[in-house]
Amino acid sequence: MTERTLRQVIPGAETSDGAGVRIKRSLGQHPSVRLDPFLMLDEFGSADAADYIAGFPSHPHRGFETVTYMIEGHMLHEDHLGNRGDLRNGGVQWMTAGRGIIHSEMPQQEEGVMRGFQLWLNLPAAEKMTDAGYRDIQPEEIPDINFDGGRIKLIAGELTIDGDHHRGAIADRSTQPIYADIHLDAAGQVTLPVPEGHNGMLYLYDGDASLGETALQRSAANVLGDGDRITVTAGANGAQLLLIAGKPIGEPIVQYGPFVMNTREEIEQALQDYRDGRLTA
Repeated sequence: MTERTLRQVIPGAETSDGAGVRIKRSLGQHPSVRLDPFLMLDEFGSADAADYIAGFPSHPHRGFETVTYMIEGHMLHEDHLGNRGDLRNGGVQWMTAGRGIIHSEMPQQEEGVMRGFQLWLNLPAAEKMTDAGYRDIQPEEIPDINFDGGRIKLIAGELTIDGDHHRGAIADRSTQPIYADIHLDAAGQVTLPVPEGHNGMLYLYDGDASLGETALQRSAANVLGDGDRITVTAGANGAQLLLIAGKPIGEPIVQYGPFVMNTREEIEQALQDYRDGRLTA
């Protein structure tokens, strides 16, 4: 067993997306800031409705998946397939854009805190033109695993914790993603396997924590080095952080806004299909 150490820190940069939603973007700030198979990670969080109320009106995607994890708040997803889903505290929406989807994500609250994350997960070339799909994952469907020192919500992938094997709500993707929300008590510690060869990161969003002897930076993608396990220890006030890891695809990436393909020609085709109303055909 080899402990992973911290390889790189990518601080979240303040920006806006959609119709003016304020976010912190770590992965995906520009094309060189990715972590195969992950394209982008946004953190949103504010008690000021002006920062989120405009939401994400109808827009297209092709070639990847989006994973939206709502810690606190209420959003409504609607898409051209007729899907309609409420995203509330602790819930997840896993959307496969595939060959094309047109959807919106709009706040269903006019005040209070809205907080969560959106992750863009790339698809390999063989899956980019698959049929679009959408899944609502309710909080009670996500395994909530308790251990001495804290608990873990396992959204995707598989983890062995204290000798017990656990399977997340999503565990059937070719990139073998692991997506875990880790809550550590004060001075709590956990050691978790992260498969050798997977790219991975830790995203600390509350409290203080360290990876081995190295402090993790808040609201940043703390990118992991090589190895097959991590040991995370919380500070005196505890910590909440995401573990995100996956099997690299290793293919060229060409992105134009909401379209992510392998070649420029495929991007041009996506744009033409969208203009002609054939993106989702």
